[in-house]
Amino acid sequence: MHALYKNMKDGTMKQRAAYQAIEALQVLEDLRTYTPVLCGTIPIGIDVDDSDLDIVMEVNDLSTFKEKVTNLYGGLPDFTIKHKVIDEHDVVKANFMFKGFEFELFGQDQPVQCQRAYVHMMIEHELLKDNPLLRDNVIELKKKGYKTEPAFCEWLGIEGDPYEGLIQYGGEREIISPRGVQS
Repeated sequence: MHALYKNMKDGTMKQRAAYQAIEALQVLEDLRTYTPVLCGTIPIGIDVDDSDLDIVMEVNDLSTFKEKVTNLYGGLPDFTIKHKVIDEHDVVKANFMFKGFEFELFGQDQPVQCQRAYVHMMIEHELLKDNPLLRDNVIELKKKGYKTEPAFCEWLGIEGDPYEGLIQYGGEREIISPRGVQS
């Protein structure tokens, strides 16, 4: 179990509620063969009202994954599932509501520690540890409509594509290596 997820058990009110929803759904257990990891803003405490629970996974057989996710969660409110290509990778993305949270399950044929959602979260987490004032500034930008990565880049003065820029910034500061996040 990832440390950021485990820490949510005793975190903010929203983190505790999210932890309880994930545990009640048993999604990490049900999909354990795919090495599921909760990513996004809630584990690192920069969430806003409409933040969702992003669970990323390494999936080698997208058809089987799509079938399993549909069987497990297809009856939940607002369930949708799509197969698409993102950054030259085939992905299956499922969304649904459970206990007041939107869940997004994201599977692709790539190790979790190399997936963008995970890499971005770990860079953001390290930056927040080094600069606690950054948290309030990022949350304020998010409340104004910024997505997370553009909010960090705005505050840090990173120009260009915010998703690539944040990865480059993390690499320059040795938060990540070329193959993903440092262990």
